[in-house]
Amino acid sequence: MKKIAILGSTGSIGTQTLEIADANSDIQVVGLAAGNNTELLEKQIRKYSPRLAAVWSEEAAKDLRGRVSDLGVKILYGMDGLLEIAAMEEAEILVTAIVGMIGIRPTIAAIKAGKDIALANKETLVTAGHIIMPLAKERGVSILPVDSEHSAIFQSLKGEPETQIEKLLLTASGGPFRGRKKEELENVQVEDALKHPNWSMGRKITIDSSTLVNKGLEVIEARWLFDVSPDQIQVVVHPQSIIHSMVQFKDGGILAQLGTPDMKLPIQYALFYPDRRPMEGKRVDFYELGQLTFEPPDMESFPGLKLAYEALETGGSMPTVYNAANEKAVSLFLEKKISYLGITRLIGEAMNNHKLIVNPTVEEILQTQEESEETVCRLAGVDPIFREGEEKIQTGKGK
Repeated sequence: MKKIAILGSTGSIGTQTLEIADANSDIQVVGLAAGNNTELLEKQIRKYSPRLAAVWSEEAAKDLRGRVSDLGVKILYGMDGLLEIAAMEEAEILVTAIVGMIGIRPTIAAIKAGKDIALANKETLVTAGHIIMPLAKERGVSILPVDSEHSAIFQSLKGEPETQIEKLLLTASGGPFRGRKKEELENVQVEDALKHPNWSMGRKITIDSSTLVNKGLEVIEARWLFDVSPDQIQVVVHPQSIIHSMVQFKDGGILAQLGTPDMKLPIQYALFYPDRRPMEGKRVDFYELGQLTFEPPDMESFPGLKLAYEALETGGSMPTVYNAANEKAVSLFLEKKISYLGITRLIGEAMNNHKLIVNPTVEEILQTQEESEETVCRLAGVDPIFREGEEKIQTGKGK
């Protein structure tokens, strides 16, 4: 019996993880954490009978306790709740399916408790990869990527030494605005940016995909997961989303992982690695597909990707600024307080305003996050009043 805990159980990755549990009788769900969606979390608790469950706010916790008062589940809330679930003794593997830097501390707690990590929270490595990866190595913990791109690289590397990598080829769908020039993006509205051509995702990650910031975050994450330099990571736009990423080796050979755009495959692979389990779902039909196409990303029209490479090259606290500024700018765009092009403009300005910390601690990372969010609000002319709860806890998947 494989015992798992999930942070972000009511989001896209979390609900698909639970669907995998439904299809595999040897998975037991022992802990669940969500944002403030108590209605869905109550249904999950009743179905999976975890020992611990957590929500973000105290008010939501009171509501949930009332809903499940007839059950023996312990209800927690806030960061303390996430930390307790992350380190709970029963769990063998923690699925970190939460969006944002809120995932850093629970991931560290789980690693220190000896739990393997099924990592869907890319911000953890983007901002704290220099802390997370050495700690995982020290504790003998596996970091198993759930993002389809990093899972594809992980699968392509099976049986191959990482020292033989020449280049990682990260594929990107190009998002809903692929092929448009900057002047054509001036009047993009929230509703336009939320229409992804291939993937069903949470709102924040769908916007990130459209700006190519999500791909930028994946570039930074790949640097830490596979211990490569920035110039060894190349982004390739592949609109069909069939090749999920590739590895080019020193002899020129390339291995790729292909499949339909379905997040269940990388989730299940992480949960049962190194085994492969049968899974229902559509298969790739190459006769029907006909062709696969590729093109370079347009980093002038979509500067979010270029800024990611700049942040990665600079290192230290700069990737935290990139990530935190984007989180805040996207939230302002979703609230219709800034324009679409304002997202990447504010990221660049926040990076220019930042005083670099070369080797930041977790506390300095979190302080940099707050400062970067405040900078974005100041530059955008809005009141810096929010700390996301539900949107950071609930997650999705982006290409």
